[in-house]
Amino acid sequence: MLFQNVAIEALGYELAPHRISSDWLEDQISETMQRLGIPRGRLEQLSGIRERRFWDAGTLPSAVATLAARKAIAAADIDPAQIGIVINTSVCQDYLEPSTACFVHRNLGLAPRAINYDVRNACLGFLNGMYIAALMIESGEIDYALIVNGEGSQDAVMSTIRRLQRPETTLQEFRDNFATLTLGSGAAAMVLAHRRVSKQGHKLNGVVSLAATEHNELCVGMPDYMKTDASALLVAGVKLAAETWQLAQEQLPDWSDEQIALYAPHQVGARHMAAVAEAIGITPSKLYLNFPVLGNIGPAALPISLAQADEAGRLQPGDHVGLLGIGSGLNCSMMSVTW
Repeated sequence: MLFQNVAIEALGYELAPHRISSDWLEDQISETMQRLGIPRGRLEQLSGIRERRFWDAGTLPSAVATLAARKAIAAADIDPAQIGIVINTSVCQDYLEPSTACFVHRNLGLAPRAINYDVRNACLGFLNGMYIAALMIESGEIDYALIVNGEGSQDAVMSTIRRLQRPETTLQEFRDNFATLTLGSGAAAMVLAHRRVSKQGHKLNGVVSLAATEHNELCVGMPDYMKTDASALLVAGVKLAAETWQLAQEQLPDWSDEQIALYAPHQVGARHMAAVAEAIGITPSKLYLNFPVLGNIGPAALPISLAQADEAGRLQPGDHVGLLGIGSGLNCSMMSVTW
């Protein structure tokens, strides 16, 4: 799908306040690791993650999504009443129902006519939300859209720690639970605008997507438990990324490593990013990476990476930017932006 009238107007993000090191997590399960013959330092060695972040206990996804949203709206310098839709893309939810988006809608005081709902698709949710909102903007139905996300990993990680502390924990159970220990917390928001009202003009050019749902059981998560076949997920995910990259080359203008200045990717860890870069043939230094200090923050990773790359001066007007997303299921999307 190609777009002519959609722009990224502003970004906002919020980082959780508490830094949790991989060393500290291993301290909590040191007896199990020693019993199973797992050397210290394995968590950081395999993932490349030194630390991740936790919110205060009891923090709701809608609350932190609202914080990020307020920053994005302020940066866009628009009246919240102009927003035509708010889409929440969080894996984490306040409740099973109503939608988390309706709490963000209330918190921000958005107009009654502003549509609000959740879109959930594992770590790909934010890109999916952007795509849906972009279709509405492209058609002229709305002028502004707000995409939000709020992820909190502390409950899942600490439940996993307690599970791995059990004396009966097996090596296979440790492997199944390992990926959960890489999770981090964060919140992000983005304002999309129609070109006729945009002040920034970061043009959204188009998006492609592919699915490989035969792999839908490789990573299965619940609020307090996530089971992951990390090795099989890596192989299947890299294969899908390579196929999606080829589709992007066929359908998106100027989609090549030579013409793309920077990539803002969803980030799992060091092995995953290295494997993806090699498989699709991109320059590793063009990837803006923050997983070593933020961990895997799910759908929030991509917009936070894009915002931090801009803050760091890595983006210049006219740069071609590639947004790379993949989520359990498996689903993959790649989006072209002209900064």
